[in-house]
Amino acid sequence: MAVFKGAGVAIATPFNEDGSVNYDEFKRLIDFQIDNGTDAIIVCGTTGESATMTEEEHMEVSRFCIEYVNKRVPVIAGAGSNCTKTAVDLSIDAAKAGADGILSVTPYYNKATQDGLVQHFTAVAKAVDIPIILYNVPSRTGCNIQPATAAKLCKEVDNIVGIKDATGNLAQTTKMMQLAEGAVDLYSGEDGLVVPIMSLGGLGVISVLSNVAPAKTHEMCQKALDGDFAGATRIQLEALPLIDALFSEVNPIPVKAALEMIGFKAGPLRLPLTSMTEANRVVLEKELKKFLA
Repeated sequence: MAVFKGAGVAIATPFNEDGSVNYDEFKRLIDFQIDNGTDAIIVCGTTGESATMTEEEHMEVSRFCIEYVNKRVPVIAGAGSNCTKTAVDLSIDAAKAGADGILSVTPYYNKATQDGLVQHFTAVAKAVDIPIILYNVPSRTGCNIQPATAAKLCKEVDNIVGIKDATGNLAQTTKMMQLAEGAVDLYSGEDGLVVPIMSLGGLGVISVLSNVAPAKTHEMCQKALDGDFAGATRIQLEALPLIDALFSEVNPIPVKAALEMIGFKAGPLRLPLTSMTEANRVVLEKELKKFLA
């Protein structure tokens, strides 16, 4: 069984003005997602600013989300690190807290070999008994899980079940799916490629867009799952101008600005991330209003 099918939100973490986590607003964000059809919540990922959290904060935010969601939808906890021991510790904590799965990013900065990736992810998988979704985002990590490596891990390690593919390389994705022979639960990590990836057998998306448009993101995925690719494509194409605006600056700068625009107190970003430029903000607000109209 897949951890989830459909639209999973890579949920933003709201902060207070002093930089602490705004847990009251986090509850509002979680309820907004569930009330609007989101199929899963992915906490403490890139969009959640996990890179600037302490390990203690990371674990605390994950625990809070798991407890507050209370099994209404699956919660997948971001628990990756460029240090294998840290990734193992975060994964164990998430599993103990009741996470339904773990999102484990490729080790960044170290530039592991493919054998190093196999050993890293296998060590994480051996430490827990819940499903693991690999997260391949070479534009951020400088490290790419090659198709044969992804297929090997999903075939040979029982609880490594899938991959969030944010490579933007459909040829690589296609090769991976061919080699995996049905062993990989594939999720798009690119909001602009949800329908193309689902046409290759993908089960859905782990989405930034869903933070501000959960109902439409869910609808797009559900149409594709139901075989209505014409209907899914229509939503995908309508969403592209907003998706472009949401990635006009590094994620999650634009999406936190967009959350403010629809009435949430997303709060400040933690340095080195900075506020969105006014020129890009104007475009984002226009496209947001247009798509949500």
